[in-house]
Amino acid sequence: MAFDFLMGIVGVALGLGLMILVHEWGHFLVARAFGVRVDVFSIGFGPRLFGVKRGATDYRVSALPLGGYVRMAGENAFEERACAPDELLSKPRWQRILIALAGPSMNIVMALVIVTGLALRGTEQPVYSDKPVDIAGVLQGSAAAEAGIQGGDRVVEFDHVANPTWDQLNLRLLLSIPGASIPAEIERNGGTLPVTVHAVPDETEAVGYPVEPVFVASILPNSTAALAGLQAGDQILSINGRALDSPHQVGSMLQQTAAQPIQLAVRRGDHTMTLTARPTWGDSGNGQPRWQLGFYFQFASVERQYSLGQAIGRSVEFNALLARQVVYVVVELFRGKVSIKQLEGPLGLARDSGQAARRGFTDLLQLMVLISVNLAVLNLLPIGPLDGGMIAMLVIEGIMRRDLSLRAKERFVTVSVVFLLGVFAIVMYNDVLRLLPHH
Repeated sequence: MAFDFLMGIVGVALGLGLMILVHEWGHFLVARAFGVRVDVFSIGFGPRLFGVKRGATDYRVSALPLGGYVRMAGENAFEERACAPDELLSKPRWQRILIALAGPSMNIVMALVIVTGLALRGTEQPVYSDKPVDIAGVLQGSAAAEAGIQGGDRVVEFDHVANPTWDQLNLRLLLSIPGASIPAEIERNGGTLPVTVHAVPDETEAVGYPVEPVFVASILPNSTAALAGLQAGDQILSINGRALDSPHQVGSMLQQTAAQPIQLAVRRGDHTMTLTARPTWGDSGNGQPRWQLGFYFQFASVERQYSLGQAIGRSVEFNALLARQVVYVVVELFRGKVSIKQLEGPLGLARDSGQAARRGFTDLLQLMVLISVNLAVLNLLPIGPLDGGMIAMLVIEGIMRRDLSLRAKERFVTVSVVFLLGVFAIVMYNDVLRLLPHH
């Protein structure tokens, strides 16, 4: 855990830092396009380490490598300024709105580019990921069983998406608030039936498991499977004459047969054979004893690459759904339907970043996409210090056709800062609680 946390600090510095830097670069580009003088473009915060001055801008590297910032001339209404034509507050309101929008927009562009790149490179995906959601069966006591879903059903609508694939369904589950109710419709015996699915990250728990072949990945030495002659790479076709539609069926079948010998129909290469094995009672590795044979599954997967058009389409769909979920969380948070305890702060982000970094560069990139979209959406909230707060004040001033008083702006910013500090304190407190052993 300590290693994950240390890796997380590095991950946060890279992920969050890069996304903040991209955000500020967006402000910089549009500000310069409108002729606003930029005094400082800094990579990092704190004391200046080194840099170079070109024109009016000091391009610097600062001591704390967590993102960066842009300082524009005349951007602070509470400080004295020369009212020069190249100051931010001297520009028309519509230009200032576009400058404020440029930061979140650049984060969205960055997220789109990363996801598009990952799709172009290609990834290992389950063989069923792009197929219709045909349910082979449901786990006993799962959310799917509680929803009334049965083996043989097909999900024909999920979260308002008609005829979803497993990939689309899984994406919506991953981005949903845990426990949230998701409307769905299943096809059964030629008719349709509405159901309500409770969101859990695991698709198997939420809607059931798909049809997929049962392959053996590895055999435990001296296990019942090894003694029976089972080998890695074998495909198990049936148990006691009952055809297998999914690896998830094997466990429940073994519990039913207990210590009785079972017949395994196995395909090895071009040959089919029958092996006899007797399940043994023992710990399968999760601390819960059960009847087992002593082998691990190999879930069938394929390498999928996408054309540029397909990759862009997948990226737009993914990021639009992610942005929608962020907006949903914010709205439900203010409505009291989502608890603030579910939010994660810097410590939670450090933990997640460490775990992603250990899993590989792809997972770290995916976390950066999540950070980037969250940064874009949250920055558009109409709260004083954020870009959305600046946009809100400029829109109000545009409607009134005059500037708000400095007193009104000061109160707005003060209340906003107090609100943000309060939320930050609560989120940090919850982060600490999650790190304690009893949580």
